[in-house]
This record gives sequence, structure tokens and C-alpha cells, in this order.
Amino acid sequence: MPEARIDTLDSLREHLQWAVELEHATLPPYLCALYSLDPGRNPEAAQVVGSVFAEEMLHLALAANLLNAVGGRPRLDMPGMLPPHPRTLPHGDRSLDLSLVPFGPEALEMFLRLEQPAPPSAPPESDGYETIGQFYAAIEQGLRHLCDRLGEQAVFSGDPARQVSAAHFRHTAGRLFAVEDLESALGALAEIVEQGEGTARGSVWDGDQDVFHPERDEVAHYYRFQELKLGRRYQRGDTPESGPTGEKISVDLAGVHPMRRNPRLADHAQDSAIRIAQEEFNHTYCAILHLLEQAFNGSPKLLAVATGTMYALKAQARALMRMPDGEGTTAGPTFEYVAPERRRWSVGDRQRIVVLPDGPYVVYGGVPLRRKRKIVSAENDALTWKTGEPLDTEETYALCRCGHSGSKPFCDGTHALIGFDGTESTEMRPYKELQHVHDGVGISAQRVGELCIHAAFCLGRTRPIAAMLADTGDSDVRSTIMGRIDHCPSGSYSYARERGGEPIEPDLPQAISVLEEEDGLASALWVTGGVPVLRADGRPLETRNRMTLCRCGHSGNKPLCDGTHREIGFREETP
Repeated sequence: MPEARIDTLDSLREHLQWAVELEHATLPPYLCALYSLDPGRNPEAAQVVGSVFAEEMLHLALAANLLNAVGGRPRLDMPGMLPPHPRTLPHGDRSLDLSLVPFGPEALEMFLRLEQPAPPSAPPESDGYETIGQFYAAIEQGLRHLCDRLGEQAVFSGDPARQVSAAHFRHTAGRLFAVEDLESALGALAEIVEQGEGTARGSVWDGDQDVFHPERDEVAHYYRFQELKLGRRYQRGDTPESGPTGEKISVDLAGVHPMRRNPRLADHAQDSAIRIAQEEFNHTYCAILHLLEQAFNGSPKLLAVATGTMYALKAQARALMRMPDGEGTTAGPTFEYVAPERRRWSVGDRQRIVVLPDGPYVVYGGVPLRRKRKIVSAENDALTWKTGEPLDTEETYALCRCGHSGSKPFCDGTHALIGFDGTESTEMRPYKELQHVHDGVGISAQRVGELCIHAAFCLGRTRPIAAMLADTGDSDVRSTIMGRIDHCPSGSYSYARERGGEPIEPDLPQAISVLEEEDGLASALWVTGGVPVLRADGRPLETRNRMTLCRCGHSGNKPLCDGTHREIGFREETP
């Protein structure tokens, strides 16, 4: 074996980070080509580009698994991931430019160069590689060399809990699996190279079944683009030399949005509709990078959230491509980096809950999660809450907001498949401006009806709180009112000793409780202890000791709960 160019663990980790950057660099060009296609007029081209994009996402995850397996830390949420286009592949062939262009001959030639198989005699190349296959051959060479010299245990020292698997990633062909030793690492490298180049040099097949046509074997990426260029499919017996001899494929170039080549924010005034839409797209794309980085660094369940967020990205890109932008062209996404401080919600490790647009609640900082069940009397009067066992979570986790996840209370990405509308409408005025004050003797009760989730602690077994205030000269009545208000999960009711006095709040921990009401009815997410909640637009809701968030997906006061779960009979089981 030739002397390994990757001959230290630090060098191996550096090259695997380059692999993460390489796999990501392919995504923006593929997305532009995919979203420029009218799928009704170009179904076959849309299927090809869409399947390649999905498999590049798979390769990105496998590259992250490889890096994690050898003790590295994958990084995606950084400016270097989104340099201006045109750009080159990280540490690759400097003559290959990656551009943001619509589907067509230029895009096809770019993709063919990108996915070009290495010639049989091509040596491994760890830097300045001509083909992606040569780069991964150098990584394979380095892995084997280091395992021979240091031993597998020393090389594969990463935390297995950071691996992502097929349980976290859906909607694609290929295999996503954990990397824990040399055998699985070599399997991951083979999966990446074979899907791009073929199962062996000189073969057009990648070893999988066609995800859209299960009766057919799937060809590697390079040959899928050859099919589109030449207008025919490969069939059994075809080789790279013979070219495709199967059924015809039609491409209607008139069914492509004529997106401006390599668009930039600077092309438009700051207040223009196109620029505003492009900036919204960039915020969403950088949110995906952030979620992917979180998923690859200890919160693997967020991979489903990241891929689900791409559905929002798709809608934003297609809206851009319907906006005229000059003579004969339309606007397009710019894929420019948005610094974390401009996103606000993605900065720091403090405890917080972030509402994703039309997506879940992302919880940062290891906020404890547990269940609470309402205890009622024989007459169904609300008495108290019983705390259940804590739920296992990752440091960063996502909770379902659409009501349809198959793994409630956690998000599994279903919101993207059902087209969940999570538009927020909650009143942003402070609690003090919304409250209605009702005074008694030695107590002043405040109520904000917009926050009520109808948990019914204010009603009691005999009289509601509003009727009891006239009798608060009796300390027992006053104490009962205080106890009921303390059990109000939303904080719709609060109290002070006197009008205008400092509110008296129960001592509640920083936590999130998954509430269950009588008869197994699933209720809100109860946020306690002043955990901050940020809306999808980055604006914070007023931080309070008690807050209830909708998780049935039907509240008219999103993201807050308004009790609609009771009307629809919402339960934990998947609808």
C-alpha cells in the first residue's frame, strides 16, 4: 500500500470535516435545479434530481457519523459552509465551479463533472482531488493505516450516542447506519462512493433499488445525469461504454423557471420584495444548518426536524422563482450565511424554547421534561396535579406542535408531510395590560382570559373564584382561592395581597410538563419556572412563571394553548 497521506488522528478528523463540507457543498446547486423544475411538466427530471439530493443528505449524515466515530465534532453552522457562488469544492479540483443555476444543459454538465467516477488507475488524493472517489479513497487509506498503527480502539474513540441512524432519517434510498469500527467505516465510505460512481469502477449501478421504480435497479448519480442528458434510461447489460439503451426520458426545458444565475442579496434594494423573500429563505436554510449541527453533536432526533424544515425551504424557493427578476429571468435563493446573532434564537446554550415556523418546539439547555396528570374528584372536579416519571431527552430536543407525530410528545417530522400551518396569533401585549382585576379582602385576583386553557381549577366543587371573592374576609375562603390559582397551569389567574401589589407565584422548577387531563385527554405543554419562549419570528413572548403551549395543532392562539384540545378530544395516540 502506498504511504498514507492521512497519517495522524488529527489529520483524519480534519479530512472528515472536509468530507462534511464537501457533501454540503453539493446541496445548494442541486436544490436550485430541483426547485426550478415544474414537476408536472418534468416528472422524470424532478425525480432524478430529488433522489440525488436526498442521497447527498444521506452522505452528509454518514460523513458526520465517520467524524464522530473517530472523536471529531462535525461543524455546519459557520460562514465557511456558504461562501459566495460560484464556488469550488472544499480542497477539490479548482477548475470545477459550482453555480446556482436552473435545471438545464449547464446544470447537467456541472453535475456530471461533480459526480464523475475516478478512472481505474486514479490514485487516492487527500487534497486537490480531481474526483470525489479519489478523496474518499485517501480517507479509506488513512483509516486502514491508522488502525494498523494505533489499533481500532484508539481510532474509533467517539461517543456512540452521537451516531445518527435510519431511525432518525426517512424518505430516501440507501443505508444510514452507525459507524463504530473499521468495518462499518468502510461500509459508510462504500455507500457514499457507490451511490455517486457505481458499485465498482466500470459499473453504472449503485447496488440499491430505484426509490421511484422498485422494479428497477438504481444507477449511480453520474449515470442518472447521463440518462437526462442523453434522453434514455440504462437497462441491464448497459455499461459506461455502451451508454443507456433503455426507454426514452423526456425533458421539457420550457417547463423550467428561468432563475437568475448566481443571485445575490446585493442585486436588490433592502426593502424590495425579492430581497425580503431571499433573506427569509437564508434564515430558514441557516436554521437547517443549525439543526443539523445539533443533530450531529448529541441530539440525533433533531435530524428529522432538520429534514422536515426543508419543506418550508421548498415553498420559499418556489415562491422566489415565481417572482420576475429582470428581462426573462426570475428570482432565486442566494444561499448566503446569516450570522447567529442575527437569528437570536440559535445563540448560546441557555435554557429556552424556540418555535420553528410551521414546525415543532425546539428545547435548548436540557430543560427537564416530565408528565403530569390531573387528579379529579368523583364528580370530575379538578383537585391537583400528580407528577409522573421524567422523560429521557437529549440536551436539545424537539416537541410536537402539529399533534400528528408518531412519537409524541416528541417531533418526528410529520408536520412537514401534512402541511401543518403553525402561524402564530397570540397577543404580544404584557400580562399587566391584558389583565382584569377583581378585589377581595386581603387578596386581589387578576385574570387574562386569552390565556385560559379550561383546566377548570378556578371553578371548584361549589363556586367559581369570581363568586368566592365576596367572602374572602374568611381566611379559609381566601386560602382556597390561592390554592386554586396556584394550580392554574397557564397563569391565566394570578393574585397579589392587594391591588397593584407584587404577584405571588408558586415556586415552580424550570421544566416542561406534558399534561394529561381527565379520561386520558391529552392537554398542553406546561412550561414553568420562567423558561423563555421565542416565537418563530425571533420575538420573545413575555417570560412568565407559568405558560401553556399548544400541542394539538388546533389552538386559535398559537403558540399558546386555548383549550381546543378538549373540544377535539385530542389524545396521545397518532390520529
